[in-house]
Formats: sequence, C-alpha cells, structure tokens
Amino acid sequence: MKRTVTHLADGRELIYFDDRDDAVRDARDRRELPPPPPASEIRYDPILDEWVAIAAHRQTRTFLPPSDECPLCPSTPTRSSEIPAADYDVVVFENRFPSFSHRAGDLESVSGLTEVRHGCGRCEVVCFTSDHNSSFASLTPSRVRLVLEAWADRTAELSALPDVEQVFCFENRGEAIGVTLHHPHGQIYAYPFVTPRTRMMLSSARRHTDGNLFADVLAAERAAGERVVVENEHWTAIVPATARWPYEIHLYPRRQVPDIPALSSAERDAFGPVYLEVLRRLDGLFGFPMPYIAAWYQAPVRVDRDLAYLHLQVFSSQRAPGKLKYLAGSESAMGVFINDVRPEQAAQRLREVAL
Repeated sequence: MKRTVTHLADGRELIYFDDRDDAVRDARDRRELPPPPPASEIRYDPILDEWVAIAAHRQTRTFLPPSDECPLCPSTPTRSSEIPAADYDVVVFENRFPSFSHRAGDLESVSGLTEVRHGCGRCEVVCFTSDHNSSFASLTPSRVRLVLEAWADRTAELSALPDVEQVFCFENRGEAIGVTLHHPHGQIYAYPFVTPRTRMMLSSARRHTDGNLFADVLAAERAAGERVVVENEHWTAIVPATARWPYEIHLYPRRQVPDIPALSSAERDAFGPVYLEVLRRLDGLFGFPMPYIAAWYQAPVRVDRDLAYLHLQVFSSQRAPGKLKYLAGSESAMGVFINDVRPEQAAQRLREVAL
C-alpha cells in the first residue's frame, strides 16, 4: 500500500491510499475555494448527560447533485472535484462541511444551565472507489482490505489528536437512510467526547464481571447457531437476539481487540469475504440495493479500552418492499424499539438468499 498526503485549495488535507507502490499523485486542486468553516459548538444537556453539536454551516452542504456534478468523482480537464486526480483507489479527505473541526472560532454565550464548548475534532470523507455507479458490495476483497487499511490509518492518526475521545467510521447508503451523495463513500467522525451509545455499552460491560460481555454474547450466539448468518476462521456475522431494526447484522472478530488498528493481518484479510457476503445477502433480500447504515464500534481513545470489543453493526430500515421502519413515537421519544421482524426469521431469510 502507498499512502500519499496532499492538500486541497482551501488547505484541507487529502490522503490517497493506493494498491500500487508506484502510483503518482501529483495533481493539484485548481479551484478557488473559501476558507473552511470554524468548528461547530457543542452544548451539554444536563438532563440526558449528553453533548449535542450545533453546526449551522452544514445547511449549505451539497445535496443529491446529478452524477456529472458529483464532488467525489475524479476531476476531469473540464471539471474539478474534491479529488484532483483523474482516477484513484481509495481517498480520504477532510469534510468541507464538518460537524467537528480543529479550526476553532468564536463562541456565543448561551443562557441557562447549558455548558458550551468548541466542537473540536475532525470529520473526514472516505471514498471507496472512483466508480460512481459502484457500491461497497461490488468491491473486491482486495479493495475492501485497502479500505480497512485506510480506516486503521485514520483511526490511529485521529486518536492521537489532543481533543479526540472516540473515532467512529461509518457508511450511510441509500436515500431512505438520508444520504446526500450517491457516490460510494463513508465518513469518519473524531468526537471530542465518548458517545452516549458507547458509554452505555461500556457501562453494561463493566457490570458484567465474569469475563467480557461482548465475548460472552458472541460465544452464546455461535453456540446457538440459529442467528448466525455467515462466519469464517476470524469473523462471525450474527443477527442479535435483540435486533432493533428489521434487518440488523453484527460482525465480530473472534478475538477481542479494541479497534481497527489492533486487527492482525490475517483478520484484515478475512474481513472482506464475510462483510461482502453480508452486504450481498442484504441486497438479495428484496431484489434491489438495500439502504443501510454500517457503523464501527471502536474503543474510546483513553478510557475502558480493556472492556471494549471492536465490532461492526449493519442495519436497515427496509422492512419489506415498499415499506420502511420509521422511528415514531416509542422509538424517537422513549428510545424503546419495536421490531416488526423476528430476528430468527431475519437470519434465516438472509441465509436463504441465493448468491
């Protein structure tokens, strides 16, 4: 793998990850761009013990442009995009409309009990391929391995930033999920706090004093077998018994590791075949590309790394052809999910998809 660092016209960092060591990345961004926006602000909610980001500048971000105006496609002689090169393998760059940033601006005072801070951190875009009409499920295992190397690289580098407490790699796919760009890509958020869901998971793991909670859940699922979708020597994909979404799959490495950089070479090689099969089974359920969110749960940077267990959660709001699960009163107001599909049925349907 070759890693090449350059900068866009407004000073944002861009990194090429190439399979070939002889790749030349000397194209320059010729656009005239305004300076990047300052960091958002984060406000502390003392009732829910959570931080909320206020990022008003994101209202102007690009929204579902036509394919010939896609900012994630390679640049051409007649049109410059976010990627100056005429082609690429995998690219990571600073988001032009970040929710968190190291570029601190002025903070306005807020009345009440709310503590206000700069939304320090970083937001990056990860382009999986230069092919606008492709998808993650269409990647080769070797390309997935390169994406995994990019995730590992960025997790390690962002974790070293002084204000970052957790690094989150994820992909949103499909308009039903809320994507604003169709080009195959994901994002990375480097948060200035540990996220609420992570804190809740780790609190449960801390109370589980007989072994590691995640490892024990994985062992029980593998022993039961009925919710296992696919597995190999290093990875297991399961529909959890408590799935909240109609189709929800969790991918665990067999070995407990805190984050992506901690994966061995063999584990990195073995990830692609399992994950690609999961995505292709999802796409095969209803005969059209399944909308989904794929979310990596990594250990916080500084706390509870011994309790955490790296895993990937993939879930879809598509419950049937033409029918979506919406987060209505119970889910949105109370946080109590009601699933219309039995997890055991979901796992069986996924296993029965003809590939």
